[in-house]
Amino acid sequence: MRLIHHGGAQVVLHPEIRRTRYTKDFGYGFYCTDLKEQAIKWCYRKGNKGVVSCYEYTPNDSLNNVKYEENDEWLDFVAACRKGIGHDFDVVEGPMADDQIWDFVDDYLDGNITREEFWGIAKFRHPTHQISFHTERGLQAIKFVSHEEVRRNG
Repeated sequence: MRLIHHGGAQVVLHPEIRRTRYTKDFGYGFYCTDLKEQAIKWCYRKGNKGVVSCYEYTPNDSLNNVKYEENDEWLDFVAACRKGIGHDFDVVEGPMADDQIWDFVDDYLDGNITREEFWGIAKFRHPTHQISFHTERGLQAIKFVSHEEVRRNG
């Protein structure tokens, strides 16, 4: 069991998978991170305050889980998700593409740069981590434990 965090505008007692107008790194899902500071940054995407919800995550080998590293397999998976291609994973874990990395993924998808050029210019800000839950079965692996309101100074 390990503690993971979700940053947003409000406390999330009962996580759910929401389909929005855009796709994220790993497609539609409920996104968390091992890194509390990263979850706090997610809170500030739409304002100067938010809530970090904390969950106990208990890995379950009966789920269809995958964990990616910064490699071609990750790039191909993120590129497919960015194109709106779905997958059948319950839980996906790996590095997070920030806005700059997203621009390079777009360039790769558009054929403006090669795979080799992508890895030559893509620099991940470390540490980075995300874990996403894509099915109701996957969501059953997490349990809400607490929340914390956060506010940006200034």
